[in-house]
Amino acid sequence: MQKFRLFLLIGTLMLLIAACGGSEPEPAAEVPAEPAVIEPTVAAEPVVDPTLPPPAITVEQEDGTAEVVADTAPAAEDNAQVVVQEDAPPPPPSCQRPWPTDRFGYGVQSHATIGDPGFTMEVIKNQLGMEWVKVQLEWRLVQPSPEDRQWFFYDGVVEQAAAKGVCLMFSVVGAPEWTRAAGNHIGPPDDFNLYANFMRELLNKYPGQVAAIEVWNEQNLDREWQTSEGVSPEQYVNFLSVAHQAIKETDPSVIVISGALAPTGDGDWISWADDFAWMDRAIAAGMLNYADCVGAHHNGYNIPPDVAFDQTGGLAEASTAVFRGPFDNPHHSWSFKTTIDTYASKIQAVDPNKKICVTEFGWASTEGYTEAPVGFEFANDNTLDEQAQYLVQAFQQMQSSGDVWIAYVFNYDFGNKGNGPTDDPVPYSIIDTNGAPRPAFSALAAMEKIQP
Repeated sequence: MQKFRLFLLIGTLMLLIAACGGSEPEPAAEVPAEPAVIEPTVAAEPVVDPTLPPPAITVEQEDGTAEVVADTAPAAEDNAQVVVQEDAPPPPPSCQRPWPTDRFGYGVQSHATIGDPGFTMEVIKNQLGMEWVKVQLEWRLVQPSPEDRQWFFYDGVVEQAAAKGVCLMFSVVGAPEWTRAAGNHIGPPDDFNLYANFMRELLNKYPGQVAAIEVWNEQNLDREWQTSEGVSPEQYVNFLSVAHQAIKETDPSVIVISGALAPTGDGDWISWADDFAWMDRAIAAGMLNYADCVGAHHNGYNIPPDVAFDQTGGLAEASTAVFRGPFDNPHHSWSFKTTIDTYASKIQAVDPNKKICVTEFGWASTEGYTEAPVGFEFANDNTLDEQAQYLVQAFQQMQSSGDVWIAYVFNYDFGNKGNGPTDDPVPYSIIDTNGAPRPAFSALAAMEKIQP
């Protein structure tokens, strides 16, 4: 009985303490929980992106207060109203695909396989304000034998271009030696279907991440297109038709660009061919049926972009230039304006709606260097300020003409990724051998990117 009275007394005391406002745990929802970490897994179903924050939960209490906590917090008390509010992050930048036919594309070529491709694409997109990047893809590096694949050369380039919203154009060249009886990579494979198969594999490897493909490069020169038939336009058109079919069957949104020609004079059609004559024969063979855009190159020697080849005598430089080619031996290949305008007239005479993609244009300057690459002595005549002026002027000229769809400056970053000033891409670069911006970098960054 004494024990019973003792238990009764203890129970009474506990009830009194509770009635007098003894300490009570706070509602669980008011204690912020640690954000959940979602471990990536390999599964057939899509996994949640681990970089996204958990959705916010707003908890309204009886006293009118509210607190936002992570969705990992324990459930609130019955007397709390829970409202889920998800703040969606802004969508990541993306390349506009398909690229509109009436939109001019501002681009630059990069040696993006060297260094940090993320930094490269960040600069191209957010400092230069360019929408397109051109990268040359060496087929022989990816597929050194029929069985081997070495995509790691380009994985980072594709990933970072997509992440930064830069439209990626691959210029695909360099057939593996095993595809050619000649045993070298200077020209197309003996069986054009091998290139077509590689196009399919490339686009399936990087689905939706390659916006354009340039089918070969400067095929009017035997240093790029060495075959038993010489630098035959008809042979190239057959090659292009096979590649075009493979690309369009795999991803119809990819822009197919015909290989750009090297502006040059009369040749023997074995070592090289005049680009205007080559173009005439290729168009007659049906090239325009297999290209969404016609590739073109021009690097402007030591005359401005708005000067025709037969007008160079009126320039002040005619009396001061050390490199005399454009002044003493006038020819269409010296002039950016004459080359691009003539290509456009030849193409539009057959297809008025077909445009040019200038996949390489630039002006070299050796100012600040002590020497020039052999054969590129014209670069000694161009100052850094002229390089900047000519690049901006060329972009404005192409955009306003209506003849050019996409254009790529040659080049952004070969300056500090080349082999010094005597490496011929280096004087064209808009950064120097130390990686510092040249005046052309700032000029292109500040240039208004005009659209219709």
